[in-house]
Amino acid sequence: MLGFLLRLLPFWVREPLLIAIGSVLGVRIMYLAVRDHDRGAAGLGVVFLVFTAIRVYVVIRALRARRNPSPTASADGTAVDAAAQPQPQPQAQPQAGTGPHPSPGTPEKEHNAWSQAVAAMAVFGALAAVLWLAPRFMPSDANAPQPASCSGGAHEELPKAYKGTPQPVTGEELCKALNRPDLAKLLGTPGETATTASSTNNTAPLTDGKVAAPEAEVTFDTYTVNVSATYNHLSTDQYVKLMKFGDEKDIKTLTVLGRPAVLSSDHTMKLEINLGSGGSGGPVEEGPLARTLTLALDRNDRGGYCDITVWSTSGALPNDSALLNIAEKVLPRIPERPVR
Repeated sequence: MLGFLLRLLPFWVREPLLIAIGSVLGVRIMYLAVRDHDRGAAGLGVVFLVFTAIRVYVVIRALRARRNPSPTASADGTAVDAAAQPQPQPQAQPQAGTGPHPSPGTPEKEHNAWSQAVAAMAVFGALAAVLWLAPRFMPSDANAPQPASCSGGAHEELPKAYKGTPQPVTGEELCKALNRPDLAKLLGTPGETATTASSTNNTAPLTDGKVAAPEAEVTFDTYTVNVSATYNHLSTDQYVKLMKFGDEKDIKTLTVLGRPAVLSSDHTMKLEINLGSGGSGGPVEEGPLARTLTLALDRNDRGGYCDITVWSTSGALPNDSALLNIAEKVLPRIPERPVR
C-alpha cells in the first residue's frame, strides 16, 4: 500500500522523500549496530545506505537531463525529432499502434491535483506513525534505563576515625569502585541495570567511633552487592578463628591477588518497620542467605579487612567465582594498609 502511494507522487516529491527516509534510517541503524556490535543490524544499515545512494544517483541523472535536454528525446523515451522529420507525403496513413508525438508547445498531461494531495498526506501520515512507533520497537539511548549513580556520604564530614587512619578509603570511593558498568555481567546477569547505589562513612560498632568502616552498596533486580572496609587490627587468620565460633557456614580459605582471604555464608537480618500509628515494627527475623568474601587490607595481613557480600531476596546466590571476579576489580582501588 505504501509503495503504491509513493508511486502516485511526482518524481521531484517522491525521490527526495525516499532519500531523506533512507539516509535517516541507514545512519540510525548503523549507529545502533556499532554501539551494540550487531552484525545483522550493520547489514541492514548498509542496505538502506546503498538504496539511498542509488536514489541520489537517479536524481543527479534527472537533474543533468533537465539542464541539458536531448533534441531527439521525446516524452515516451523514443528518439524522434519532430522538427527535423521530412514530410514528403502529408496524406500518409499512420502506422498501427503509433500515435502522434506531442509538439514542443503541447504541455504534458498533469496528474490529478487531488490524488497527489491525498497521496502526499497518506505518505506523511505513515511516516509520522513510523516515527511515533519506532522508539517502542527500536533501542534508544533516551528511553533506556540509566544506571543508578552513587549517592549519600559524598559531601558529609568524615568522622574523626578517618583522620586518624592512614590512607583510609571513603564510602564514596568504594561506591565508585563497586558501581562498575560490567558489575551485572560479573554477577552473571548482564542484562540488568543498577537500581540504587549508595555509600556511607560509618565507624565499626562497639568501638566508640574509633575504627573507620566505610561501605557501599549497589542493588540490581536479582542481586545486591555490599562492599565494606574495616580498619581495625584484626588479621584474617584471627577472623577465621572467630568464624568457627559463630554461625558462618561453608568456610573456605584462599588467596586473592596475593592477599589471604576467606569465603563464608551467613543469613542476613530481616527488619520490618510499620510506619502507621505508633511507628512500631515487627521482630528482627532471619533474612536470606548471603555469601561473603573477606580479604586482608594488605598482603602481609597486618590487620583490617575488606568484605564483599552478595545476597538476593529470593535466596539465590551466584557462584563464588562472581565474588572473586568482583574482588579482582574492586580491590586494586582500595589502597593497601601502610606499615604501622
